[in-house]
Amino acid sequence: MKDILGMMGKVKEMQGKMQTLQEEITATEATGQSAGGLVQVTLSGKSEMRSLKIDPSLFKEDDVEVLEDLILAAHNDAKSKIETAVQEKTKELTAGLPIPPGFKLPF
Repeated sequence: MKDILGMMGKVKEMQGKMQTLQEEITATEATGQSAGGLVQVTLSGKSEMRSLKIDPSLFKEDDVEVLEDLILAAHNDAKSKIETAVQEKTKELTAGLPIPPGFKLPF
């Protein structure tokens, strides 16, 4: 019975830590860039685009497709940075816990 109570306490503690982690992830922002910083995209921890900055030198009628590709590249760069930050924060939280391989956190 003592083990079950101890385990329940750890579950409650983990739930609190997960809530805090989710709040930290939501508050996290990352900026990705392409073309040497001429295009920049900032994403939230939930991969929502917060801002987009495009250097005016890129505005030429013939270069619309290039500009679209640069925006996509900057978005993907920022999304990758957010995913890495989430993985690192999750790894810190779950250090020492016997979590099965492939088990995704946060839920």
